[in-house]
Amino acid sequence: MTNVDPLWFKDAVFYELHVKAFCDSNDDGIGDFRGLIQKLDYLEWLGVTCLWLLPFFPSPLRDDGYDVSDYRGVFPDYGSLDDLRTFLQEAHRRGIRVIADLVLNHTSDQHPWFQEARRSPESPLRSFYVWSDSEKKYGKARIIFIDTERSNWTWDPVAKQYYWHRFFSHQPDLNYDNPELRKAMLEVMAFWLDQGLDGFRCDAVPYLIEREGTICENLSETHEYLKDLRKWIDERYQGRILLAEANQWPADVRPYFGDNNECHMAFHFPLMPRLFMGVRSEDWHPIVDMFTHTPAIPDECQWCLFLRNHDELTLEMCSGEERDYMYYAYARDPQMRRNIGIARRLAPLLENDRRKIELLNSLVFTLPGSPIIYYGDEIGMGDNVHLGDRNGVRTPMQWNVDRNAGFSKADPSKLYLPVITDSIYGYQTTNVEAQLQTPYSLAHWMKSMIAIRKKHPAFGRGTIEFLRPRNDKVLVYLRQYRDETLLMVQNLGGSAQAVELDLVKFAGAVPVELFGETRFPSIGDRPYMLSLAPYGYYWFKLRQAPSEETAYGIEGSVI
Repeated sequence: MTNVDPLWFKDAVFYELHVKAFCDSNDDGIGDFRGLIQKLDYLEWLGVTCLWLLPFFPSPLRDDGYDVSDYRGVFPDYGSLDDLRTFLQEAHRRGIRVIADLVLNHTSDQHPWFQEARRSPESPLRSFYVWSDSEKKYGKARIIFIDTERSNWTWDPVAKQYYWHRFFSHQPDLNYDNPELRKAMLEVMAFWLDQGLDGFRCDAVPYLIEREGTICENLSETHEYLKDLRKWIDERYQGRILLAEANQWPADVRPYFGDNNECHMAFHFPLMPRLFMGVRSEDWHPIVDMFTHTPAIPDECQWCLFLRNHDELTLEMCSGEERDYMYYAYARDPQMRRNIGIARRLAPLLENDRRKIELLNSLVFTLPGSPIIYYGDEIGMGDNVHLGDRNGVRTPMQWNVDRNAGFSKADPSKLYLPVITDSIYGYQTTNVEAQLQTPYSLAHWMKSMIAIRKKHPAFGRGTIEFLRPRNDKVLVYLRQYRDETLLMVQNLGGSAQAVELDLVKFAGAVPVELFGETRFPSIGDRPYMLSLAPYGYYWFKLRQAPSEETAYGIEGSVI
């Protein structure tokens, strides 16, 4: 892409997808890059500006590709390296950037590096991994996958030592104290950036370094490494980004931005469950309180906001009481729970209530940060909690009413996962083709919301100021950037609400509702009154009106 704005990611709308889940071009039951190319027109129509691809590298697939066995290849079922290059060219031609998961922290135990390392203590690759004669080392580090792992150490009978892993036991952690390993990972990044990738989502970055006597998270050495990595990329590539996956409290995530010399972006994990809490409790305090505890970040950096993704709805950054509340509210069936979280898609979480789905998206698209849509959530796809692990939210994309939801022409038994067929979310009723033909479908609404966001830089680059109305059910905030002021009013309650707003400093301005371009009464020197439908929301632009501008609606623009 020419004329790259280095801050393009601040205005971006991200769309997360798994290549294997999107479209199957060769009828083997598994999505591939050629199928993804066929669906780029749909993604362009929707308006998304950056795709985030889950791991597509060769892998034993014991962790859906996060167990990498070759950092420089494409998993054969997904196509070839040439297919990936063609896909990148076609995406860029449509103005869509692409970032991919880079699993920095660990490899598969099938990776040639590990297979060589375990054979001999004298191997130069031995120190690519973290070994110990005792499993008592690093005893303060927590176990992340408490439902499957008993220790962060696993005995290797070939190496006759324990190896360190923060996740599954088949995923040995890499040793970033080794300069040769760091060099090897830089070469991996260069390989993919040279293919045309626009950046990386850096998986599990808090865990890269280990030190005795610490919890082995967020260590200063990790930040020094990220600074080196960022400098290396900035010196060689233009407009490429690093997105940190750090499931931590905001104060602990803040250092991953550095002074705009580490990661460009980071997920705001703790905010996500508070959005669901706020709507369920009909109270804006959980949301505003989270921002109160979110430190300022450099102007050139950005949060990534999301409602759902390929993992469980994580509750790691919740207190025990908050976790119990979320389980009670959203996952009463134990089959819906995974690790410390909830394995459900957005629509089922919200009982398929269109009003709640719109409201939650309205929040993610208007709070400070860049929003991420998880594939299928734009049409209200469902899940299958009986599939085990996190596969229930990774089922094939639903394109139409044809066999296998139009995802593949393969025999249904050959699909990598079965399509959703239940009476509410089944592909016969919930699919892209039907929603494209229905002007008031969720997909059309999402397209409109994305288009509005792209017109107003204040959403991606502006400041935020929370107003604190007496009505706790109505969340209100201002977004300001340069000479643009946007007013967001969101009813978290399931009943109609009235609210009084102190907008005296904007006296004389006319609120223009952005979805309908409808002018509301001008702001005066008294509290501004609004009423909202259940789970209703307003996106206003505050426009200074000429004295003769007294009409409402669109009369002036059509005369």
